[in-house]
Amino acid sequence: MPPEASIPSHLGFAILGLLARRQRTGYDIAKAMERPVGYFWTARHSQIYPELARLEDAGLVRHRVVDGAGPRPTKRYAVTAAGKRALRSWVASELEPQPVRDLETLKLWSVWLVAPEIAKSFVRQSLSAHKARLAAYEEELAGVDADTDSRDPGHPLFASRLTLEGGVRSRRAAVEWCEWMLDELDWAGDHHRSDRHRQGHGARRGT
Repeated sequence: MPPEASIPSHLGFAILGLLARRQRTGYDIAKAMERPVGYFWTARHSQIYPELARLEDAGLVRHRVVDGAGPRPTKRYAVTAAGKRALRSWVASELEPQPVRDLETLKLWSVWLVAPEIAKSFVRQSLSAHKARLAAYEEELAGVDADTDSRDPGHPLFASRLTLEGGVRSRRAAVEWCEWMLDELDWAGDHHRSDRHRQGHGARRGT
């Protein structure tokens, strides 16, 4: 790893991972941070250029000025040998514990406080979002999977296939989970209504 002061942030390693695949402009990096990197690591555009400057100051990336699409030239960034070494060392290092922040599950944890119909509406929203992300993963995976390089452990497409496959599997599980929750809410609602009906009928017989 580089000296402590020049160790990149997680965003820095994401950028190094992109540049290790090919050279990119700042705009290209920002777009790639939306997709595919945004599937598993998000960053605001305002964070990317300062991080690029830090990486360049640390000697992990370099740039050259090229003609841009508009009237002004643009910078094209490339990873340096030191940047590749830092990235390789980071990938091989022990995985540090990750904070868990899952808004969907956090809301579900208190879903008993709302009516079943409101709970079902929330779960349907989650189901729709998981299905949309699953479709995006499957579409991208199909393109990667069709390339024979995606079977080569030394090629970037191999890593892309692994991460996309993980996304597909996790979203399929999430879809199944949401469908199960809807079934549970339907059953619980029917069971609750049946109990109330029996209680009401018993109360009328007792009067």
